[in-house]
Amino acid sequence: MTGEKRSYLIGQTEIPARPIAPALYLVATPIGNLADITLRALEMLASADIVACEDTRVSRVLLERYGIRRRTTAYHEHNAASAGPKLIEALAAGRSVALISDAGTPLVSDPGYRLVGEALEQGIRVVPVPGPSAALAALTASGLPSDAFLFAGFLPAKAGQRLTKLESFKQVPATLIFFESPRRLAETLAAMVEALGGARQAAIARELTKTFEEMRTGTLGELADHYAAADTPKGEIVICVGPAEATADQPADIDRLLLSLAAEMPASKAAAEAAKMTGGQKQALYRRLLELRENSGG
Repeated sequence: MTGEKRSYLIGQTEIPARPIAPALYLVATPIGNLADITLRALEMLASADIVACEDTRVSRVLLERYGIRRRTTAYHEHNAASAGPKLIEALAAGRSVALISDAGTPLVSDPGYRLVGEALEQGIRVVPVPGPSAALAALTASGLPSDAFLFAGFLPAKAGQRLTKLESFKQVPATLIFFESPRRLAETLAAMVEALGGARQAAIARELTKTFEEMRTGTLGELADHYAAADTPKGEIVICVGPAEATADQPADIDRLLLSLAAEMPASKAAAEAAKMTGGQKQALYRRLLELRENSGG
């Protein structure tokens, strides 16, 4: 390790990387445009004893772009059980680890939360190195309210589970943010119209920061119609959906919310979640859920 050169390039200028303290560094990397890397992120990647990443081939492109000659080690959801303990062992021995995902901020719909949890349990310092995030980039450019938002990641692939999940978000008084696969975009938008209503304002962000970046806005119904008729889009997709109208909750809507939540979790937890979403009382919602089950014979 002592023979490795620790520096990075800005243009044609080689900058020596200063030593960093032993810690787990969560380093955000560009979501498309490699120029979006921060100076601090470059120094962390050049200085760290170990650079842990999802796909070493993807990360190599970024490191070579900035002249960072560091060996990388793979850490992803499929090898976390074996790779995680090795990283914790290195951290406990006083080495520094920079964790990056393929793009964006680590732990946001990417592996790594287990590693952070294990590090904190062992008293190891965890340091965020903030930077690009597809979810926040889409939100800020969507024109939708940003004072309150809920990031929901990827929806379930199965139609029934996806609809149930969307039903649970119906009364959330915040802009909703989702990641989605291009090939499932049309059917997901159709499910959103069914669960959330076609009148909500929404935005589809595609290929953010890349050459063919696109932001399409309109109602959910309009966007669903467009993508149902269009060819399957290419690239990374972020869906932003405007918040629920600030109207009094109707009993029938609350009943549907309770039943959809109860299909995915125990009754007490379903009541607690419904209370958060509607502002109602947990015990009253719990009793109502039991009534609904009794009336339906369940």
